[in-house]
Amino acid sequence: MKIGIAGAGLLGRLLAFQLARAGHAVTVFDPATSPEQRGAAGWTAAGMLSPMAELETANLAVFEQGVRSLALWASIVADLKASAPEHHVMLKMMGSLLLAHKGDEGSARRMIDLLAHKTPAGHAEHAPKPLSRMALRSAESAIHTSGSAWILPHEGQIDSVQAMTAMTVAATTLGVTWRWNETVTSLQQGVIKTAKQDFSFDWVFDVRGTGARPDLSVRGVRGEIFWLHAPSVELQRPIRLLHPRHRVYLVPRDGNRIVVGASEIESEDRSPISLRSTVELLAAAHSVIPELAEARIIHSETNLRPALSDNLPRLEASDGLTRINGLFRHGWLIAPALVKQALAEISL
Repeated sequence: MKIGIAGAGLLGRLLAFQLARAGHAVTVFDPATSPEQRGAAGWTAAGMLSPMAELETANLAVFEQGVRSLALWASIVADLKASAPEHHVMLKMMGSLLLAHKGDEGSARRMIDLLAHKTPAGHAEHAPKPLSRMALRSAESAIHTSGSAWILPHEGQIDSVQAMTAMTVAATTLGVTWRWNETVTSLQQGVIKTAKQDFSFDWVFDVRGTGARPDLSVRGVRGEIFWLHAPSVELQRPIRLLHPRHRVYLVPRDGNRIVVGASEIESEDRSPISLRSTVELLAAAHSVIPELAEARIIHSETNLRPALSDNLPRLEASDGLTRINGLFRHGWLIAPALVKQALAEISL
């Protein structure tokens, strides 16, 4: 089939790769000027694959999509390695940690109780498991806290930047056509329109995120991250610090890098990170890993996650057109399951 995809973010690149592997002729449209321009929210994400932790704000469907996606990511990364062997994608399934400093245990306990209450029947192995101070030191020697810790054993992480790049290269190798610097002005069943011309397809996928307005009532939710270079710090698992006012995460990546960020800010402001965020995020990171005092800030970034009014994803399909949007902060967690569902519904 002849497939058109509006949007070259995480969903657009994953769809392009999967469809090209299945033998379809794929064309992708995106306003970015090049495949490396970091406009899509997928670039900025920390890449935490945390179905259990996300149950704090998500529903059972998101949890189940996340669990399915954990297995799907393993096969996708293997396929990417076969198609683009020169582009490594870090994927780890070692669990993640929840931490609370002394004095914050009340807030943390409410979070743990909520997750325990929302743990679906038959998935008790995903529930938070308390760690003693000795067990925490054994698991992650760099962490120093006199508070409490829990491990979520069935969680993981993926390097979002490596994966975005590898999906583009692999899809190109498989024959995907990329129309960069080309904004989709409108689309409908089987048709994608740009300022330059109209394009006809057997099927169209609309995965433009906030770019899908006004067709969908999508809002942007601001995310902020720092990249730290910390050669002296050994960290294996993502960490979420349970704070009464905000959730701060630290996620290790290849090259002695650690991504530090906050879960969400209700704003569509794309300006650089504020002084307040800088002080709060980095102070929180330092409070968990004191050795980060000697780390170097090598990059900071802001972006907008696409969210609908209920903060839940939406997949709609009709003859010739599929829309996927509203992945909110769950993009890397649930994208493989959503793509698989979308392709199955139209027998692609």
